Amino acid sequence: MKFPTRSLYAITQTDNKPADTVIKEVIAAIKGGAVVVQYRDKNPADAVALATQLVKVCHEHHVPLLINDDVELALAVGADGVHIGKEDGAIAHARVHMGAAAIIGASCYNSLERALEAQEQGATYVAFGRFFPSNSKPLAAPAELATLQAAKLKIAIPIVAIGGILPENAGQLLTAGADLLAVIGGLFDKDDIEESARQYKALIEPKS
Repeated sequence: MKFPTRSLYAITQTDNKPADTVIKEVIAAIKGGAVVVQYRDKNPADAVALATQLVKVCHEHHVPLLINDDVELALAVGADGVHIGKEDGAIAHARVHMGAAAIIGASCYNSLERALEAQEQGATYVAFGRFFPSNSKPLAAPAELATLQAAKLKIAIPIVAIGGILPENAGQLLTAGADLLAVIGGLFDKDDIEESARQYKALIEPKS
């Protein structure tokens, strides 16, 4: 599957949740407008089982499923790609093992230089953040709007913003240059996940 050029990017919220809850929440996010899903799980009970279910659900809705930081898991479950962090050479490793069609995203934090390197190494997209206080990454160093603005001028692949993104602060990221908004708590902390996703979608893809 192709990586979208502009939309809502949902990242799973898995802590203290059974697998069926995670699945239901992802389905709600997709119905509301998420067009790519990343399986992120720092304390998995059974990563293969849950990732396999997520691939099935996402593909039924024609949405790519990416795996956070685990090429082997992505290959094992037939995921569409991976999102990788700081490891040197990780992009090239992922590309060799997953093939030319795989979606490979790279965390670039607040570094335009890292993003340019990732693009050169064959990344499908680059991600900057965190931009706002985040429960998922409370200790992560902050990223600046100026980095997004500079990236928009020099990066040819899609740019993802992440970190504490809410409907009320999302607009400034889109204006600065973000193509996609990656959201965890802003989606999955809500009682009505589908409606929350719709709110982001309306901001990212306003009707003409």
